[in-house]
Amino acid sequence: MKKLLFGIVFLLAATSGVRAQQHYCIIDSKYILEKMSDYKDAQGKLDNISKAWQEEIDNKMTEVDKMYKGYQAEKPMLSDDMRKKREDEIVAKEKSAKDLQKQRFGYEGDLFKKRQEFIKPIQDRVFNAVQKMASSKGYDIVFDKAGGVTVFYADPKLDHSEDVLKILGINK
Repeated sequence: MKKLLFGIVFLLAATSGVRAQQHYCIIDSKYILEKMSDYKDAQGKLDNISKAWQEEIDNKMTEVDKMYKGYQAEKPMLSDDMRKKREDEIVAKEKSAKDLQKQRFGYEGDLFKKRQEFIKPIQDRVFNAVQKMASSKGYDIVFDKAGGVTVFYADPKLDHSEDVLKILGINK
C-alpha cells in the first residue's frame, strides 16, 4: 500500500513539474488587427466593394419585382404564349440575380477572393510577428482569445498583444 501511495505521489509530482516548465501566453488577434491602419484600410475597401455589389444585386431584384408586378397587372390581358414568355423572362432575370449573388458572396466567391487579397497578407504579418515574439520570449504555446478559443479566465499579465504590436512597429 505504501508503494502504491508513493507511486501516485511521485507521478503527480512529476506531472506538475512538467507543467511548470511549459511557457505560454495569450494574445488577442482581433485587438492587434484593429490597431493596424492597413487592416482598417483593407476592411474599409472590402466593405465598400461589398456594399456596391449588394446594391447591384438589390437593383436586379427590384427589377425582377417590377417585372413581376407588371406581369400580374397585365396577366388577364395576355395570351397563353405571352404569359409563358413573360414568366420565362422573370424567372431568367431572377436566376441571373441569384447567380450574381452567389458569384459575389457565395463560398469562395468574389468577396472571399478579395478578402484573401487584402486581409491575408496582413494576417501573415501578424502570424510572423507572433512567431518571432514567441520564439524570442521562449513561449511553447500562444493562445488567441479572439479566434474562437474559449478562455474562461486570462490573467492580464499573460496577454502579450502589446508585444506583438511593438514588433509590428505600432504604438498605442
